[in-house]
Amino acid sequence: MDWKGKTVFLTGASSGIGEALAVALAKKGATLGLLARREELLREIAAKCEAAGGKASFFACDVVDSEAAHEAAERFRAEFGYIDIMIANAGISGKSQETRDLVPAAVKQVFDTNLMGAVNAVHAVLPQMIERGSGHLVAVSSLAGFRGLPKSAAYSSSKAAMTTFFESVRLDVADKGVDVTIIQPGFIRTPLTAGREAKMPFLMYLDDSIPHFIKAIEKKKRFAAFPWQLATIVRLGRLMPAALYDRIAGKARYRE
Repeated sequence: MDWKGKTVFLTGASSGIGEALAVALAKKGATLGLLARREELLREIAAKCEAAGGKASFFACDVVDSEAAHEAAERFRAEFGYIDIMIANAGISGKSQETRDLVPAAVKQVFDTNLMGAVNAVHAVLPQMIERGSGHLVAVSSLAGFRGLPKSAAYSSSKAAMTTFFESVRLDVADKGVDVTIIQPGFIRTPLTAGREAKMPFLMYLDDSIPHFIKAIEKKKRFAAFPWQLATIVRLGRLMPAALYDRIAGKARYRE
């Protein structure tokens, strides 16, 4: 796939997977629209993208704000004409005590960012993609969305909802020239996983994970789950009877 001239609208672009993806795609010649809340970080990342050989504009706003996300997409289109690829990457882990205690406002914050943020991003770009008859929606979901995990009620359910949302969208746009890719990574060493005392199985370094994201997008895969070892275990977990799954998964300490 030739990324030169491809326009990519990327949410959650100020750190972690978003930042690494932005720089990697810039090296391939992509034109990037970077969306996140922290303007100073976005400015620095946009400069890195330019230095890497790509083009970059940045939009400091919260993806939870549907109007702001739509305005950012409009400004990006006004500058570059259209959006080829939208990557919904913005997300939070919800590892606060309030979230674990299932305080409604804390759980809602996780859903607002992880699910509704993605919905807002889709709404900001999909109508124009359909009108143009071309486009690609990419969801950065998680293996944590396959089944519930301890201390992860908000996060796991938000990622499960994100996955099924994009799968439903894919069915709706199958004949409209728009592709949909759902990426489900396992544990990646980023600020989102920082500070955990427990060992995370098959933990990937960020730089090692980025080629998996890019390959999934380039091949327009419907689903991409990695690393394969953890993805296999998680898929097997879906087949387990509830009693067996509870006995095994209940011992997991990945979120501590």
